[in-house]
Amino acid sequence: MLLRFKLFLTLAWLIAHSAYAAPYVPASDTQVLERLPFKANDPVARELAQLRAALQRNPSDVGVAVSLGRRYFELVAAEGDPRYIGYAQAALAPWWDLPTPPLEVQVLRASLRQFRHDFFGALGDLNQALTRDPQHPRARSLRAIIHIVQARYAEARSDCLALRGVANELIALGCESMVQGLTGRAGEAYAALSQMQARHPDAARDERLWVLTRLAEMAQRLGRLGAAEAHFKQALALDITDTFLLAAYADFLLDQGRASEVVALLKDKTRSDTLLLRLVFAEHALKLPTAKTSAATLADRFHAAQLRGDTVHQQEEARFALHVQHDPKKALALALENWKVQLEPRDARIVLEAALAAKEPAAAQPVLRWLSESGIEDATLRRLAEQLKALS
Repeated sequence: MLLRFKLFLTLAWLIAHSAYAAPYVPASDTQVLERLPFKANDPVARELAQLRAALQRNPSDVGVAVSLGRRYFELVAAEGDPRYIGYAQAALAPWWDLPTPPLEVQVLRASLRQFRHDFFGALGDLNQALTRDPQHPRARSLRAIIHIVQARYAEARSDCLALRGVANELIALGCESMVQGLTGRAGEAYAALSQMQARHPDAARDERLWVLTRLAEMAQRLGRLGAAEAHFKQALALDITDTFLLAAYADFLLDQGRASEVVALLKDKTRSDTLLLRLVFAEHALKLPTAKTSAATLADRFHAAQLRGDTVHQQEEARFALHVQHDPKKALALALENWKVQLEPRDARIVLEAALAAKEPAAAQPVLRWLSESGIEDATLRRLAEQLKALS
């Protein structure tokens, strides 16, 4: 079974996130809710139509429901449109509230819950699923990623090790390398994953995409910028639309002062709030006439999320508050709230940047403590930490 890690990384990247209320039920089967961004002859559109029709014919067919839900979930990575999460939940509606739904429903429900940052609910599902099937690769990999996101590295390492013999060796080692890359062994992890990748030139394209993106991230944190860019470009050359990859590469380009390349990369991908944020940064850096309109659009989206009680976008909103609205105190408050849930390098960076801008070094103590305890090797985070110590 193919492991789909990419939706679960940083997430906080990943990727754009939104929380939704209960799925809307149309008044009739003929009611048009929205035109999805596919051409009529698009194979994805045909696949979705076939799955929806099959589920409509037999709403209790759990296999079809799970297939449809997974397909919608995969589209979030490709399109960056979080509405697909609501569609995925709707497909699982007959089983959603069951305490012990069918196993594949439970694992997919955990995926949807973690996407909305309901990590407690997701872990409850995954713990139960792994009790039922200790060798379930999706459940094992997702639990590892949640542990990584929340800086429970020992638990994550245990789950990664359990993937040996369950997943292929490239994915199992990739999982282990993620933990090593955050706990003081990035150079070793980068070398091992690079060698493993070279031994698997015929790996599936999405597996290669995932590995190349991980290598790019590790190289960037180690300050090996040439290698990082090479990995990013190799991943992009696979021609798989992936929101996380685009966001990570856009951040890399922005750090290098290459805003014009970000505009070219993202100008047609504004359905994703995550990518729109990067485009806003680039347009502001270049002082483009579209910058104000793009920023207003993103501000409206953040405001709408707040009205829904959606806190999933706090990291992105903190970056927006700091770098576009120039409100460091607001940025710091959002970043610290986000840090209670997600403890990854991107989450750490915005806390440190906002604390510096707000001249509140004491507020960054939780992140500084994580930097010390994890042993993470990240040139940017270490530089920001030194600046905060000097400010103190």
